[in-house]
Amino acid sequence: MFDIGFWELVLIFVVGLVVLGPERLPHAIRSVARFVSAAKSMANSVKDELAHELKVQELQENLRKAEQMGMEELSPDLKASVEQLKQAAQSVNRPYADVSAKNEATSSSSSDATHQTEATKTSAANTKSE
Repeated sequence: MFDIGFWELVLIFVVGLVVLGPERLPHAIRSVARFVSAAKSMANSVKDELAHELKVQELQENLRKAEQMGMEELSPDLKASVEQLKQAAQSVNRPYADVSAKNEATSSSSSDATHQTEATKTSAANTKSE
């Protein structure tokens, strides 16, 4: 990356030893190593994010081509892209469908319990009045 040879590293180490001293040099080396590690991880995350965005853009372009060509006469590559998009859409919609189904189930069970409680109160009131 920087094209630093062995003798350049030795020179940097000697200068660092003279400037920082033997007590602070290990701490400085660790700090530099952490910084380099953080920079590498940040670069890798940016690279991964860009690759993901490029793939999404490619899928969108393939979908536009598929819409223009008609869904019957697609190349195998475009058909695969359309299938990937369908699967992605289903995976996105699935968690929301599960949550809405749970909400409906809890609301219907609570309304059933409310109706049962009201029926019990009504029957108890009828038995008292008799």
